Amino acid sequence: MLEAGPGKILPKRSHPAPAALKMRQMSRAFVKETDETVEELPERAISPHPNFVTVEGLALIEANLARLQQEHAAAQAAGERAALAKLGRELRYWTSRRTTAQVIAPPSNPAEVQFGCTVTILREDGRRQTYRIVGEDEADPSRGTISYVSPVARALTGRKLGDVVRAGTSDAEVVEIRS
Repeated sequence: MLEAGPGKILPKRSHPAPAALKMRQMSRAFVKETDETVEELPERAISPHPNFVTVEGLALIEANLARLQQEHAAAQAAGERAALAKLGRELRYWTSRRTTAQVIAPPSNPAEVQFGCTVTILREDGRRQTYRIVGEDEADPSRGTISYVSPVARALTGRKLGDVVRAGTSDAEVVEIRS
């Protein structure tokens, strides 16, 4: 026990005194009570690579932004806090991608594989695969577009007709290049 003043003994405390606790309490008078808990979402990762896009890729970014702005306005009008948090995150991502987008025109009559080219390779097992090399946000391998930073695109970039490259787990020959 500690002595505090003439004739008074105060208990030793391992936690802050009540006065200190009162100072940390916040008034709830102006806080809206709601059953809806809004989870804080992490920001979408932005690629460290230059944001190269095709003309179609830029149109995709702009379409996403327009759609998200409409959805955000509707969510705001409806007071949907969870939707606003999600849409706000998406708007920040696509606004950043629009700001940093660098449109790269496809080469006319390319002699080697470059950004924007469509390239066909012939694999050792006889399969022919055709890819268009595009920006990261517009890549969709199931539709034949691959990001210029993907391993296959990196292996193909700068190659000419007849060159053999390692494409994934096997070798492949470049058999066609077009814009």
